[in-house]
Amino acid sequence: MDRPSPAVAIVGRHNSGKTTCIERLIAELVRRGHDVGSIKHHSHKGFDIDYPGKDSYRHRAAGASETIIAAPGQMARIKSLDGELECSELVRSMPNHDVVIVEGYRKSGLPTIEIMRAANASDAKVAEAFVRGAREGWPLGADFTQLSKDLAPNEKVPTGDTVAVVTDIPSAIEAAEVYGIPSFALDDTVSLANFVDDRFVRPHISVVIQAGGESRRMGRSKATVPFAGRPLICRLVERLSPAADEIVITTNEPQNLAFLQEEYPELAIRLVRDAYDFRGALPGLYTALNAASYDHVAVVACDMVFASPALVVAESTAMGAHNSDAVVPVNKHGYEPFHSVYRKSKCLPIIKETIDTGSKTAQAFFNRVNIFPFTQEMVLKVEPMGGCFINANTPEELANLEKNFVS
Repeated sequence: MDRPSPAVAIVGRHNSGKTTCIERLIAELVRRGHDVGSIKHHSHKGFDIDYPGKDSYRHRAAGASETIIAAPGQMARIKSLDGELECSELVRSMPNHDVVIVEGYRKSGLPTIEIMRAANASDAKVAEAFVRGAREGWPLGADFTQLSKDLAPNEKVPTGDTVAVVTDIPSAIEAAEVYGIPSFALDDTVSLANFVDDRFVRPHISVVIQAGGESRRMGRSKATVPFAGRPLICRLVERLSPAADEIVITTNEPQNLAFLQEEYPELAIRLVRDAYDFRGALPGLYTALNAASYDHVAVVACDMVFASPALVVAESTAMGAHNSDAVVPVNKHGYEPFHSVYRKSKCLPIIKETIDTGSKTAQAFFNRVNIFPFTQEMVLKVEPMGGCFINANTPEELANLEKNFVS
């Protein structure tokens, strides 16, 4: 399963120093262990990465509309296009990066980091328009070139997508402060990388599968009940691992599930007992979040036969995009708390406080955190066939699901 890559654009006028800034930023993010992709917008029509006389050039000269040049360790694809691809299409074509740094594409709709350098005359003009707008109360999305034609005619200016400024111009720093966005010195790569790391790098996801113990209605542990010839828990591990940076299984029978660590040594599965000595959905949720190593925690019940890794990734992405504390699917029957993603740092202490009041239901703390409802329409966009929340509570239900099972 491919994970969509988050992206942020670095923009500025000619000779602002975009490429130098991006080069340093990428190097710092890679030093931190991130997988970084990049996109460069070339403003002129036509460019070549191949040269006359090379075999691949001869392929294209002969009429090939697409050519791949492949060698050990790298490859390049050259494709003829009618028109120009949107930046969003390019980002979608680059999945599985922790972040994609885009140079240019000011109008892409991506969050943008604006560069303004005092030594660049165009930047100085834009900075004066920028601070005039701030002082006079113009919204950040205003067209500063229209409002300050005398200062920066025909110049590209900050927009409503601007999330930060990199500059050595005092007036630009002042404007950024008024608009409530951070500003960074031109040579302060570490602070800029901290900002990108915190706001845009794909967060790691802990996937916690709640296996519990003996189920009275099932007559035995759901985790080890056979499904398609194998323990049901194996199906959940294999379905969800593509979305997981770590897998934790909460269970009070770790001795019966120890085989998973031998079956999937590459996943380094951790088996964790309940944190409380009494049962309940909310104590179980506390155990899941408390055991997770990362702040984004996907909690999935082990009897959800069609649990979706794509839905986990989409929920985590939505949580970052909306700065919410939890992303919980919702339909006409209400919330689905056990195929949801929670922000550990925000939810865990509130869950603990709620349990201390005597509440045990999963939704008892929802009114105290910022929930982003993941609607049925959103779920179906991620999983058109649906069925993510189907669970089995009895042998008959499980047998019926297996009868109609399509892997």
